[in-house]
Amino acid sequence: MPNTISIVKPYYLLLAAVFLGSLVGCSDDATLQPGAGGAKARPVIAAKVAVSPEQVNVEAVGTSRALHSVAIRSRAAGQVTEVNISPGQSVAEGQVLLRLDDRDEALALRKAEVELADAERLLTRYRQTKGSGAVTESALDDAESMVARAQIAVDRARVNLEYQNVVAPFAGHVGLSDIDPGAWVDTDTVITTIDDRSLLLVTFELPELLLGQIQPEQEIELSTWRTDSVVAQGKVVAIDSRVDESERTFKVRAHVNNSADRLRPGMSFRIGLTLTGNDYYLVPEVSLQWGARGSFVWTIKDGIARRELATIVQRRAGQVLVSGALQKDSLVVLEGIQMVREGQPVKVAEVRELNVKAQSSESSAANEASVSSVVPASARDGEVSGE
Repeated sequence: MPNTISIVKPYYLLLAAVFLGSLVGCSDDATLQPGAGGAKARPVIAAKVAVSPEQVNVEAVGTSRALHSVAIRSRAAGQVTEVNISPGQSVAEGQVLLRLDDRDEALALRKAEVELADAERLLTRYRQTKGSGAVTESALDDAESMVARAQIAVDRARVNLEYQNVVAPFAGHVGLSDIDPGAWVDTDTVITTIDDRSLLLVTFELPELLLGQIQPEQEIELSTWRTDSVVAQGKVVAIDSRVDESERTFKVRAHVNNSADRLRPGMSFRIGLTLTGNDYYLVPEVSLQWGARGSFVWTIKDGIARRELATIVQRRAGQVLVSGALQKDSLVVLEGIQMVREGQPVKVAEVRELNVKAQSSESSAANEASVSSVVPASARDGEVSGE
């Protein structure tokens, strides 16, 4: 038994020493001391730190309406004599859509014109005899007033005659109509609808948290519920001045070009827009490491590797937005990380520059060019192979 104890105890002591040594080597605070066996400069591939704004993807449900939309009614009651429209027809501004029986109005206009001519002749005679004293100033004033009233009667009769024709108030497309010749219409009868859908107004709601982050001219993308592909693009033109107290949302309105006439007023859309936030540092995702104090990256200063804490702000495809004590165009270790320690001399074999292309935080597409080589080393000898 004494011999067994004397053999086992040194063995356990040796294992304990090796375990403690490995813990010290793996500690976040482990620093390579000058003159140590690992002080040899290690070849690494580095990437330049870039600056990019935080981007937040927002989705909402939008409802569209035509730029101009109106239900057509007649300004006068009467019997329809002519219908010049068909559903879906494109009409020009001022085009006659429907005519009413206008015989009475035409006669009223002729009568008013005759009365105007009589009043003008009487006024002319009075003016010709003004100097002779045969006509008093009062009679002359009455004649002038009669002409003015007759002119007003003519204008009113002409307007009533024009009201017998229902015209398009603007260019657009005609909707359905149930009116046929011979039908009786009044001022409450909806004859048809006209929509100017060359430009759609799309209204959607956003949470009040985003108030102030969206501005006019912000671009949006629209897709239908049948497909996820983008069918149109638009720009924000107006933001509501108040927040809905019950829903805690505010309304946003955008213009969407519909010159191809593929969309219709009243359609609902899935709205997608990207909001831009504050600027942060952009580093490759593989450069981000984790330790006892959180995430960090290995920076290279004067050929020495230094650990810098880097708090994740947003992940992108192959890249990460972080906040920390970094600088634009400073170098971070991209490849060879497993050989790096605090204070480790390093030799930069290649420097790669990040492609600061706008990406969504939720994008699933691979960013094949997220890191592109721009400063290749003259030789790749000694590149870390992952030993």
